[in-house]
Amino acid sequence: MMGPMLRRSTRWPFFIFMGGSMFCLLASTVCHLFTCHSKPLAILLMRIDYTGIAVMIATSFFPPIYYIFQCTPIWQWVYLGTISTLALVAVIVLFAPVCQTPRYRPFRTSLFLSMGASGLIPAVHAVATNWHEPLCGLAVAHEASMAALYALGAMIYVIRIPERWKPGMFDLGGHSHNLFHVLVIAGAYVHYRAAILFLEWSDSKVCS
Repeated sequence: MMGPMLRRSTRWPFFIFMGGSMFCLLASTVCHLFTCHSKPLAILLMRIDYTGIAVMIATSFFPPIYYIFQCTPIWQWVYLGTISTLALVAVIVLFAPVCQTPRYRPFRTSLFLSMGASGLIPAVHAVATNWHEPLCGLAVAHEASMAALYALGAMIYVIRIPERWKPGMFDLGGHSHNLFHVLVIAGAYVHYRAAILFLEWSDSKVCS
């Protein structure tokens, strides 16, 4: 008797992640280019920028959760529904004018880090149920590297290294915001590589 045929997994979760990342980086680019135009436009663009960050975090969950839990759809809905709800709540909170002031810089960063940290629950669940898979260790290494890069970027952004040590020296380049963006792009690339692993694994997975 013939065994079950392998099927090609759907690609939309992968493209959701790619689209979310591109939206985030585009929103950030536009914000940095035109924030100096006027105060009303600056407020609008900062809100769009914050929305982009929340969207990127939420859409980053789609490839791993969809592909890893493809045989248990209930967990797909639970985890993807949870992160989508958290992203919506974060955007609503950050649209408050008071949250856009420099005083709330640590709060904004903590909110985004909390969204990312919520991924620990599905990550532990995924490892516990798939630890025997050959790609498990490599996938965990990718995702741990991504988390470390994002966390390092957030820490540098909040405590403002290195400009706090040499005020004025890094005004044009090399300041914390520059380093933050470099680390975010590096983290996104590592997660992209992990998403490819999840996709390839999903293509070879057969649900019983």
